[in-house]
Amino acid sequence: MAHTLIDETSGIVRSRWQENVWWVHNDSGDRPRLFAIDSTGAVHVAPWHAGDYAAGAEADSSANPPWPGVQLGAAAHIDYEDIAVEDSTLYLGDIGNNGNARRDLGIYVIREPFQYDRRTRPVKHLPIQYPDQETVPAREWDFDAESLFVDNGTLYVLTKHRKGQQINVSQPGTKLYRLDTEHTHRVNTLTLVDRHDTIPPPTAAALSPSGDRLAVLGYASVWLFPRPERKRGSSPGLRPDDETHWLSTKPRRIALPADQSQQAEAVTWDDPHTLRIANEQRNVWTLSLKTKARSNGRR
Repeated sequence: MAHTLIDETSGIVRSRWQENVWWVHNDSGDRPRLFAIDSTGAVHVAPWHAGDYAAGAEADSSANPPWPGVQLGAAAHIDYEDIAVEDSTLYLGDIGNNGNARRDLGIYVIREPFQYDRRTRPVKHLPIQYPDQETVPAREWDFDAESLFVDNGTLYVLTKHRKGQQINVSQPGTKLYRLDTEHTHRVNTLTLVDRHDTIPPPTAAALSPSGDRLAVLGYASVWLFPRPERKRGSSPGLRPDDETHWLSTKPRRIALPADQSQQAEAVTWDDPHTLRIANEQRNVWTLSLKTKARSNGRR
């Protein structure tokens, strides 16, 4: 991705209703907005604005301003860390909490815009908090998150932990939380449903199109967790707790080449057999799950 305004990619998701469209966003420090890109990593610019804005590498030297993406009204950008999609709804996680002291964590619910839109606004904002965080800042820095996914309308968050209250010292392990309420005018307390003590710090997550696998990304690997099996005797119309224990299933681990992954921060499913991964160094590539062969293309 050569577009100058996409300088620290932290989330990516494939559109479910627009062809050749992936939505990306920057990490903290940017304004509230999203960018629509194509399979090559180039931004989608409205044809009727082609002469008014610059895109890609040309934006660095053009007299025209760079294409600004889709601006989000009535929203703030504190620390966007991940984005998820279901049907034509986007879920944008303002859930970064490096110092474990934020009291304004939340998830924006957005009706997915058209790729050439200039602005939109969230349908709602869902404030969240952790049930097991007793102090602010937390005594143990286990309440940062860079991973968000949605399963049949239910949102899940995976945490990233830090050792000894050191922002730059991550440690293995994660906890999985579920959002059971959708209050907009008061804080929603997440539900702790599972944990994994040895997985590398998660930087993104995405549920497969069929819902049968959960991809959890780290800087050096991807872990694929199969969907937990429903216990016998469970009511068909209910979601028992055992069906949310994603981290208790046996995962498949796929190592990523260090020179390609670098600081991998975003993952989405292109199809049931292909992951698309982006890093903060503005590279995007695909990973085939049919074989151990990996795409060498870097965009």
